[in-house]
Amino acid sequence: MPRNPLSVDAYVNGILAGDRIVLGRAITLVESSKPEHQAVAREVIGRLLERPDKPADSYRIAITGSPGVGKSTFIEALGTYLVDQGERVAVLAIDPSSAVSGGSILGDKTRMEQLSVSERAFIRPSPSGDSLGGVARKTRETILLVEAAGYTTVLLETVGVGQSEVAAHSMTDLFLLLLLPGAGDELQGIKRGIVEMADLLVVNKADNDRIALAKQAQAWYRNAIHLFPAQSSGWTPRVLTCSAQEKNGIDEVWVAAKAYRKLLTDNGGWTENRRRQAQYWLREALHEGLLRTFYNHPAVRQRLAALEPAVLEGRMSPFAAAEETLRNWTIDSIDSIGSIGSIER
Repeated sequence: MPRNPLSVDAYVNGILAGDRIVLGRAITLVESSKPEHQAVAREVIGRLLERPDKPADSYRIAITGSPGVGKSTFIEALGTYLVDQGERVAVLAIDPSSAVSGGSILGDKTRMEQLSVSERAFIRPSPSGDSLGGVARKTRETILLVEAAGYTTVLLETVGVGQSEVAAHSMTDLFLLLLLPGAGDELQGIKRGIVEMADLLVVNKADNDRIALAKQAQAWYRNAIHLFPAQSSGWTPRVLTCSAQEKNGIDEVWVAAKAYRKLLTDNGGWTENRRRQAQYWLREALHEGLLRTFYNHPAVRQRLAALEPAVLEGRMSPFAAAEETLRNWTIDSIDSIGSIGSIER
């Protein structure tokens, strides 16, 4: 949490100049829950979005996969390859949160030693907190900040695979699913819905004695994706193999990613996808705001304090208590809105 926030001008000018220290402080500001910090963060983001000289769209790529698939190694290999190609790469690595401190457990900078020393790369581990989708609550705002700082590719590493991974899918342009060699093994930890969302499926660790298994998994998934509904974008998901450890096949992954972007740019799917991302975040912001307003409402706090003992002692069902709390809050909210309307008139 920032102890001494900079001025709005200092944040904006520093970010646009590509100052990584100012960028890091701005992300910390965005992640802060203090109202005064949030007010500054909103103004900073507003200024960055309103500037007339905004660059072309960056490439937002979500990378997910079951634990042990090698996400961090893959991201470092891909990020290093892109930096060598002249790209500026931002890695937003969403770490599991410590239940004690609330901070990141893994610390991706220690897992991406080669990429972290590059002047053209920016790595930011963020605690996932209690957010769904394996993404941090303020990930959207962080994406906007790193894009304003001139990073042309944003790699979003999620916690792992799960139904709520749809959140990561909804904020990015391309969804890349990493798989392990051996088709039977990965099915134990990957749900069909995740495979259906993927634009690229990459079998990692295709090296040494696992090359044959990787090729087998590749063939299996190529057959499987033909059973899924066709994507509205007109793109047919590709299944590739690579070895992030040996840096083999990374170039082919990027060629496929560029082909995907070109197709969507040519057929209008890219613009439509960006519109869907904006709509998703609007609704998520409303959802978050409603929850915050609800739990901070005096009537809700009072009613919960009165009803919780009965629920805990088994004298009242949680559903009945919730319904009563919501009913009282709704009535109180309607009265408040009515009072505001009468004042405005």
